This record gives sequence, C-alpha cells and structure tokens, in this order.
Amino acid sequence: MSGISLQFHCIDNPVNFIEKTMKTGVYLFFFLLVYFFFVFFLRSYLLWKRTGINPLTFNTSDDAHSYNGKVFAFISLLEFVVVLIYAFKNEWYQYLLPFWYLEHDYLKYIGWGLLVLSLILVWVAQSQMANSWRVGIDENNKTELITNGLFSISRNPVFLGIMIANIGLFFIIPNAFTLLIISLSTTSINTQIRLEEDFLKSSHGEVYRDYLKRVRRWL
Repeated sequence: MSGISLQFHCIDNPVNFIEKTMKTGVYLFFFLLVYFFFVFFLRSYLLWKRTGINPLTFNTSDDAHSYNGKVFAFISLLEFVVVLIYAFKNEWYQYLLPFWYLEHDYLKYIGWGLLVLSLILVWVAQSQMANSWRVGIDENNKTELITNGLFSISRNPVFLGIMIANIGLFFIIPNAFTLLIISLSTTSINTQIRLEEDFLKSSHGEVYRDYLKRVRRWL
C-alpha cells in the first residue's frame, strides 16, 4: 500500500487533504519563482545595469569554486523539481519519501514564516552590499568590503538567509529530498564561505582579518 494511502487512514476527508496539499504546493511554487526572481535575476540585472559587471562569477573550469557553482545549480534545480511534483503531480509525491509524521499545520506556518524572513533578509543584505554583491568570487573586479548593517552581526547574512529558506521548505514539505537539499546546501555553502574567506584575506589583508575577529561567521 502506498505511503499516501496509509496517510489517508488518518484523515477524515482524503479529497480535502489532496486539495489542501495541491493549493499549498501551488503557493509554494509561485513563491519559489518570486524568490529566485528577486534574489538572483532582478538583483543581477540591476547590478549589471549600474556597473556593466556580471555578478555571476562561476564558470566552466574544474577548480573548487566552479565545481561548487555546479552544486548550487543542482540544488536549485532539485528544489524546483520537488516543489513542482508537490504542486502539480501529487500522485508522485510518495516517491519523494515524505515524512508523514511531520505533516502538521503549525510546522507549515513556521516554514512559511522562515521563507518570508529569508527573502527579506537576503534582499536587505544584497541591498547593503550594493555594487559589491556577487554570486561567487570575482577575481577580475575589486569590490569594497562591506562591514556595516547586517554584516556587522553576521559575516554571511545572504548565506544565512538561504539556509533559513531551505529549513522553511523542509517544514512545509518534509521529505527525504528536502532533507537532502538541507544537507547538500549546508556542505556547499560552508565550502563556498571558506573559499571566499581565503580570497578576501588575500584581497583585503589586515582589514578583513580584523573584521574576522569582530564578527562571527553566522551570528
């Protein structure tokens, strides 16, 4: 018997359950589109229009930085696939190995709160970075070291916001693949942070080393 059929034994009205699930999935899918539009596309476009610089710095080479860029792209694609299945192919959702015992409304409310918090946090942090914002490491254009605003309490508020979003996604649709997204993104983000720290030490020297002593990596 399928996982979704087992779940129906605990539900008074399976039809209402499916309709509610699909509605949540559609909202989640459109929120994901909005999130990626504002955080990546629009932010990149605005910076390019102001400066003529492409903030997307990952390339096709085989070094650690570019490889991590491919991991980021895979995680983003996986998020869209998982949400698409949840929203529009609910009969396939059982193959994502859902954790039915975590399917609670209060966890979904927390999850939505974390997604909204993440979008606000990332957008504000990117705004404070202004022309210094990049996706990855820019070795061709010198950027200003930003240490004020959110960056005075966290060295990586953008990455922190992305981690919060991944946890929020798991709370809304808890399954093996959203848990995998958290695991992969945690590893990839921590790798990227260390690559960027090494780069910033070499490009900003003692100023950045002093910043490392004053502000924590996360909070």
